[in-house]
Amino acid sequence: MNSKYNFQYFQGNSLSDLFAEDITDASYGFILNYPATASWAAYPNRKKYFIQDGSSEASKTSFDKICQKEPWKNLAVLGDRIPGIVIIPPPNSLLEYWQEHFGLKHCNIEMMDCSTYLDDLSQSDGFDKLITLFPFDNLNPEKHAIDSDTHYRLLSKATLNELGVQCPKYESYNLHTYSLEDIQLPEFPYLIKTSHGLSGEGTYIIKSPSDLNYCFEEIRKYLNIKLLDTIIVSEFVKNEVHNYCVQFYVNKTGEITLIGTTSQLVTPEGNYLGGLIDYHNTDMSKFFEMIATIGEYAHKQGYFGVIGFDVLEDRDGQFYAIDANFRVNGSTPLCLQRHTLLGLGKEVAKYSSDYRMEGTLDSILVTLKPELDRKDLIILSALEKAKYGKIYTEIYAIATGETIQEMQQLEQKLQDKGLQWLT
Repeated sequence: MNSKYNFQYFQGNSLSDLFAEDITDASYGFILNYPATASWAAYPNRKKYFIQDGSSEASKTSFDKICQKEPWKNLAVLGDRIPGIVIIPPPNSLLEYWQEHFGLKHCNIEMMDCSTYLDDLSQSDGFDKLITLFPFDNLNPEKHAIDSDTHYRLLSKATLNELGVQCPKYESYNLHTYSLEDIQLPEFPYLIKTSHGLSGEGTYIIKSPSDLNYCFEEIRKYLNIKLLDTIIVSEFVKNEVHNYCVQFYVNKTGEITLIGTTSQLVTPEGNYLGGLIDYHNTDMSKFFEMIATIGEYAHKQGYFGVIGFDVLEDRDGQFYAIDANFRVNGSTPLCLQRHTLLGLGKEVAKYSSDYRMEGTLDSILVTLKPELDRKDLIILSALEKAKYGKIYTEIYAIATGETIQEMQQLEQKLQDKGLQWLT
């Protein structure tokens, strides 16, 4: 272990427990959904805190992902100290499953009307401060638990080189000052990123002129709809051997608690699919210097909460931070299962947002009951859909095992029962 630091693993298993010490000074709530810019959004982020969630109406991140599947995943592990603000209720059978397996209290859900919720929260006496994944244009700035301007800047990919850790060389460009044609581009391969892309959106790996043409087309679309100010042109990390997401919590006094480190599962295009974790054999000490540096920077900015930073390791053992997310991350619920699963002898787990199974959620809970009872599979989120008259359920879940081989065998068994996945 790195003896310079005495960082300890978080001992709880919920987001409420993580935030517990920092929410005693006021009445806090957690807005579980991201803002959106699509036409369906009652409160689109189109004024100040731009989020790149699709360059055209057809490619925008969908309502069901932003307002159902993603927020429900965090609601599953929220715990009972912070009310979770939800604008679409999860299915009753999913709530009952969470109550049994996570101890979630139904009374901890604050249901709000999706057409008025930000106005209601801005005027609410019930909530003094609101924890968010991203600042909302239409929420009173004073209601944000983290100063909204600060949070937006921290979430910008242009802020990476201010954190004090090694990262790929990059240049950021304000597109109101620079035209795309004037930007000096490096030799292939390299990356171009929009400043606030959502879930891999706005990140372009440039390996050829056709890649660049497509990227510039997308950026021009964002400029036309006035949802982009800044892009980043970044060096490409070569000879990558590992892709990690390192997560920790920094509290209001600057103290750091470890949450966990996952190996990232991504598509060849760089889109996030989930994470794999070995609770017992992951040595986080190799990241302690980076954790300390980023944690100190965040604390000086007035930030408290979860931080996850993505790190590439090359074959020479060099670490490069390629992104920093000052918010609850996609695989945070996976990391929070550490003590529960180690207590069952399960050292390896994989989170995926790409499971699906034919049938209703009720029927799936019956079919998979033996695996769910043993926590071979843990369901974080589930949404029924229909196609060509057939009902199927999209599932965010965690598969577990004593070893990676056992986990893979379990996945094969689940596949035989009808559970499918894209990864």
